[in-house]
Amino acid sequence: MTSSVPRSRTSSVSRRSLLRVLGGGAAVGAAVGALAGCGVPAAYIEPGERAARDRSRRDRTLTFANWPLYIDTDDNDKTKRPSLDAFEKRTGIDVRYTEEINDNDEFFGKISPSLMNHQETGRDLIVISDWMCARFVRLGWVQEMDRARQPNVTKYLDPLLRSPHFDPGRKYTVPWQSGITGIAYNKRKVGREIKQVSDLWADDLKGRVTLLSGLDEAFALLLQGDGVDIRKWTADDFHRMCDKVEKMVNSHHIRRFTGNDYIKDLSSGDVLACQAYSGDVIQLQADDPDIEFVVPEEGAELWAESLMVPNLARHKQNAERLIDYYYDPEVAAELAAWVNYVCPVPAARDILASSKDKELAALAEDPLIFPDDAMRERLVIARDITSRERTEFAKRWNGLAGL
Repeated sequence: MTSSVPRSRTSSVSRRSLLRVLGGGAAVGAAVGALAGCGVPAAYIEPGERAARDRSRRDRTLTFANWPLYIDTDDNDKTKRPSLDAFEKRTGIDVRYTEEINDNDEFFGKISPSLMNHQETGRDLIVISDWMCARFVRLGWVQEMDRARQPNVTKYLDPLLRSPHFDPGRKYTVPWQSGITGIAYNKRKVGREIKQVSDLWADDLKGRVTLLSGLDEAFALLLQGDGVDIRKWTADDFHRMCDKVEKMVNSHHIRRFTGNDYIKDLSSGDVLACQAYSGDVIQLQADDPDIEFVVPEEGAELWAESLMVPNLARHKQNAERLIDYYYDPEVAAELAAWVNYVCPVPAARDILASSKDKELAALAEDPLIFPDDAMRERLVIARDITSRERTEFAKRWNGLAGL
């Protein structure tokens, strides 16, 4: 283990829960709505029109847009990013790193005018949630990557993440970090174990349960609670699940629908059990060991936020090189030790386990960073909501969530 790996850090804000409400603003909602109907033929870009002349060899630069707090920083100087600084030193490529992505829909609205009008975005690499990646892939707004330039990705990418429904074989996307949507609860206050999604509906939890407000964040786990295979769920499955949630809303069993603020509710004791993200719970457990995270017996959703090269990017080869660099197990371990999400490079576990630093070695045994075999058997990537389904489903869900 290299000495450059920082001690464990946990982001105070989850990328999955910043402002994820479909159609979060009038302009964005209009743009999304306009593109959602009838297969969006006007916005689709043919494969032969996606690439620009690559300047990577003569212009050793790269523009990388990411979420806040999603890369390692130096404890003493937050402007320094050790893993990224090492990449620049190793390759001679100057990386312009921006933390400009705060919401999937907002970012979609920001760059969609350029993409649909066959214009470059000014970004060579972006990170967005896989459900939004699905939209970009369907629209033909991202370039297929050259895996011959990415041997680490080919060798080390977690098999569970290799072939999502929207991008079989991961031709257009590569996970940056991954995570699990499961259940968090206060074991001491609940007084028993929660093992299934149905346990949320126990009478003694009435008024002290929250669900996630975002459709894309919430629906899969609830479907799994109904015994649905989320790799091939149907509209009937979705509406049957919503019928159940509607009853729980009307009976006031569900306290409210939340974004990132479920962390505060769970910490204060106002809420005893809730839908939650694995990365957030690591932070909560540091302050309260009574907080538990569970992958229900019926299963839980495994998700990712993924790297993509948008159309007409001028430094595609540089971007592909950076992606592959982060799939070196040593580098992946360095990043995992800081962000504390599910690492998409299982081989990084051995790097951390061999560390002489006890805190770092302990991370290798944390199933919320490196899920064990029993947990992995219950993790599934959900099929995405298609453009044809989205308007109907969002209307139904947003009505339940009060959005």
